[in-house]
Amino acid sequence: MGLFDKLAGWLGIKKKEVHVLCLGLDNSGKTTIINKLKPSNAQTQDIVPTIGFSIEKFKTSSLSFTVFDMSGQGRYRNLWEHYYKEGQAIIFVIDSSDTLRMVVAKEELDTLLNHPDIKHRRMPILFFANKMDLRDALSSVKVSQLLCLENIKDKPWHICASDALKGEGLQEGVDWLQDQIRMMKM
Repeated sequence: MGLFDKLAGWLGIKKKEVHVLCLGLDNSGKTTIINKLKPSNAQTQDIVPTIGFSIEKFKTSSLSFTVFDMSGQGRYRNLWEHYYKEGQAIIFVIDSSDTLRMVVAKEELDTLLNHPDIKHRRMPILFFANKMDLRDALSSVKVSQLLCLENIKDKPWHICASDALKGEGLQEGVDWLQDQIRMMKM
């Protein structure tokens, strides 16, 4: 780190970088959410299923996010744990209209929360109950109940109803996550 970087950090000009894991089952909208969080000139028009993982970046007023967009396909979920140590926060995306796979989402969440690299860390978890625009979508309260989020006592968490295609609910979630990360860094 050069002198200018140190000075910028002290003055609060330089944005702190944070590594975020974006997890959830396949087709829940993870990549679409991350795409919408990027500046409009950096957004991709065609979203395709993530194979393995991709790394995306976006900035807020005070933080620079590096997001590891992890594939939610069953055969790739075992890769998630290789990135837990690097993560400082988690975005967990749920397809709120996919009631049949809500049990699978809960199982994956429980596995995540009980992993040794996550279990004893107080890292914030932002949940997006996505696809709220669909007719069969469950409310964020119902999703929270089905995932038993009230049992998460050792990590700050927040759930937002979202429609990633329109970008609705995303800013609320990112604002919460940014506030949590800022509090942790102080």
